[in-house]
Amino acid sequence: MIALLLALGSSLAYGCADFLGGLGSRKAHVLRTVLIAAPASLAVELLLWPVLGATFSPGAVGWGAASGVASAAAFALLYRTLAIGPMNVLSPVTALVSAALPVAVGLLQGEHLTAAGVLGLPLALLAVVLVSAGPGTGAARPSRAALLLALGAGAAIALQLVFLHQAPNDSGVAPLIVGRAVSSAVVLAAAGLLRRRLGTERPAYAMSAGAGVLDSVANLLFLLAVRSGDLTVVAVITALYPAGTVLLARAVLGERIHRGQLAGLGVAALAVSLLTLA
Repeated sequence: MIALLLALGSSLAYGCADFLGGLGSRKAHVLRTVLIAAPASLAVELLLWPVLGATFSPGAVGWGAASGVASAAAFALLYRTLAIGPMNVLSPVTALVSAALPVAVGLLQGEHLTAAGVLGLPLALLAVVLVSAGPGTGAARPSRAALLLALGAGAAIALQLVFLHQAPNDSGVAPLIVGRAVSSAVVLAAAGLLRRRLGTERPAYAMSAGAGVLDSVANLLFLLAVRSGDLTVVAVITALYPAGTVLLARAVLGERIHRGQLAGLGVAALAVSLLTLA
């Protein structure tokens, strides 16, 4: 139950972070947004160090660094994807991809589900599919390039989650600190190489920093959830984060939510109830 609540919190934080990051990337080059988001995220992890502790073992450092590389790619690909839009289609596509790999890894590592879990897990995946369903008549349709970016972002997110799951359970927030330090370094290096292409637009500082803080909170909640529960279940619940992005896009940007997405939200609620019993 605790793992499920933590996963739901992680999902909500990811959804809000994606919305802010996508909006920020509409105002300036995506790397300018990530240059603010990644260090802001690292600052949160450093503040949590004295509270939650950190053990920098070889496993924690190695898996943390791997998650940082994946995180940097996820930041850039996802924010660029959401900047192109429409958010209410592309964000769920990334979630669908990001759920598949962790579920496969969890099952291959021998995780087992109860009867309620056997019913709830497919329903949760179905919910992601429904929320990812193509728009109805009159709604904006994503380009092929945007869809490819969304697929790449989903794969990067999945790798980040899997790498965090592999870190030792007694390492505290060390994997998160290392991961954020590595992702910040990767982003800085990329910005240095591409500085002539970044343009002169001023980034949305508040939105970019807010996205980084929320992403850090989401990572922490995911790490705590997966340490007390199964990757198979936690990853799928976390992958429901587009619900938050879709609702915010509807409220703030006026993007349409069609019947399939509404049905997906209902199926998600049912799936979470079953996984609570599991």
